[in-house]
Amino acid sequence: MALGQLCTVVVPESTPEFMKDKIRTAGGKVMTHGASWKEADDHIKELIMADPTGVYCHPFDHPDIWDGHSTMIDEILQDLGSKPDAIITAVGGGGLFIGLMVGLERYGFMDVPVIAVETQGAHSLNESLKHNELTTLPAITSIATSLGARTVAMKAFELGLRPNVTAQIVSDRQAASACCELFEDERVAVEAACGAATAIVYSGFLPKLLPDLKPQSKVVLIVCGGKQ
Repeated sequence: MALGQLCTVVVPESTPEFMKDKIRTAGGKVMTHGASWKEADDHIKELIMADPTGVYCHPFDHPDIWDGHSTMIDEILQDLGSKPDAIITAVGGGGLFIGLMVGLERYGFMDVPVIAVETQGAHSLNESLKHNELTTLPAITSIATSLGARTVAMKAFELGLRPNVTAQIVSDRQAASACCELFEDERVAVEAACGAATAIVYSGFLPKLLPDLKPQSKVVLIVCGGKQ
C-alpha cells in the first residue's frame, strides 16, 4: 500500500473488526475466510493462482521478514551494552523467533539461550519438535489466536532443534494471568500471545528452564504485539 499498489489481506474469522478497520484505513482490502490463519492463507493462494499479476506476501515465512525482526538484536545490544544472557519470545508461525535467531547468528552469539514459548492449543513448534518433523495441528484451540499458525515455518522447526533453544508450552490460564501481572507491574496491556512469553517469568518457569541464571543476569523478554 505504501508503494501505491493494491493490496488484499485475507484474515481468519477470529480477527476482530477493529483490526480489520486498521487494514482498511491503511488502504487495504480485507477478506475474511476460515477458522484459522491456515485456511485464510490457503484461500489467498487460490486467489493468487487466478491473478497473473498478483504477488503473494507471506506474513512470517520469508527472509525479508526475518531480516526485519533480526534488527531487534541490534537494538538489544545497543541498550544492554553486551550480549543478553537469555531471550524469551512467543512463537506463532515463527517469523519473530527466526528473526531473533538470525540476529544472534549474525553476531556469533548462538550460545545465547532462547526460550520459544507457545500456548497449549497453538503449539505447532512443540508438536513438530516432538515428532522430529514439521507437523500441522488439526485446529487452533488456544485463546492466543495471534499464535494460531497450525504449521510453523520450516526454518523455525530447523532452528528449534538447535541446542541453545528451549521450546516451552504454557496454558491459556498462565498466559492470561501473565498479561494481568505485566499490566499491574508495568502498565503495559498485551494480549495472550505476548502473555505466553511473559508467563515464563510470572509462572516460575525461568529458574527451572535456565537454572544457571544469576540475579545480575540480563534476560530479555520480547513484548510483542498482535491482532487482539
